[in-house]
Amino acid sequence: MASDVIDYRIVGDDLQAVIVTLDPGEAVVGEAGAMMFMEDGVEMGTQLSMKREDSGVFGKLFEAGKRVLTGDSFFVTFFANQSAQRREVGFAAPYPGHVVPMELGEFGGELLCQKDSFLCAARGVEVDIAFTKRLGAGLFGGEGFILQRLRAPAGHGLAICHAGGSIILRELKPGERLRVDTGCLVAFEKTVEYDIQFVGGIKNALFGGEGLFFARMTGPGKVWLQTLPFSRLADRIIASAPRSGGRSKEEGSILGGLGRMVGGT
Repeated sequence: MASDVIDYRIVGDDLQAVIVTLDPGEAVVGEAGAMMFMEDGVEMGTQLSMKREDSGVFGKLFEAGKRVLTGDSFFVTFFANQSAQRREVGFAAPYPGHVVPMELGEFGGELLCQKDSFLCAARGVEVDIAFTKRLGAGLFGGEGFILQRLRAPAGHGLAICHAGGSIILRELKPGERLRVDTGCLVAFEKTVEYDIQFVGGIKNALFGGEGLFFARMTGPGKVWLQTLPFSRLADRIIASAPRSGGRSKEEGSILGGLGRMVGGT
């Protein structure tokens, strides 16, 4: 069945959110924990399957199990407008970055993306798992062997993703290759071939600071990149955190600074 045609607007600069406007009877599916607010008349419900047709109990359990493999919740949360007027529901990004709306009909009805990038979508869009074609990409891909597939069975449907930092869109020509840090990859068209390449050289691997492998993307097709992967942000936060696990009372004070000087730190 056709996906719902929903209206939306994006608010914010670096900590963005998307506000979806639902006509009576329309619904949107959201990532677990992403909902920010919903107006009166919007009802929330959870179920095992994102599909409108009845696939049976075992089919729904299998679909839910596949979502768990990508790090998503076992259940899917729908937000449906049960009133007679247009109503709004908002979804917030989980960390600093930008919201990326993608009309799947412009990309052949399907996109591949990294796990945890999905934010919300119109009812009728399916989020499934997609195994990479090559074993090397699965073992050394950095972000895991399993990617998410956003698919619109009817050929069109709006999916909204989130990426850390800023977004860079690259359109590759047939045969054109692009080497990407595995954490900086957000999404790509199904026509793009995804593989893993060794950085090359012992010194580069050990002291280059870029890891052992790159994601090699081969066109044709579009590739979305992010400037601030969450893993990189988390590493910086952990590295800057006090060793005691919390901020001490004298930290930043004159007495605290003198105490560290006397103690040799």
